[in-house]
Amino acid sequence: MSKEKKGVYTGIMEQDAAGNFFCGPYLLDYKNASSNFKLGDEINIKTIIENPSDKSYEQYPKKSNVFFKANKKE
Repeated sequence: MSKEKKGVYTGIMEQDAAGNFFCGPYLLDYKNASSNFKLGDEINIKTIIENPSDKSYEQYPKKSNVFFKANKKE
């Protein structure tokens, strides 16, 4: 569901069985995701970094700390 317009990636925020929040192939910052969003929100990922966590790197090699709720306005 990637729309390459605003930011790097646009998609729906989901949570896996391990409790990780993700959008498409990208891991989302847990604190930001759990505090400011709810599952099913459409979000825009603004920046992507290498995932620093050994625990989730294999499943999510890329991570985003900067993302926001998608806005339908152009």
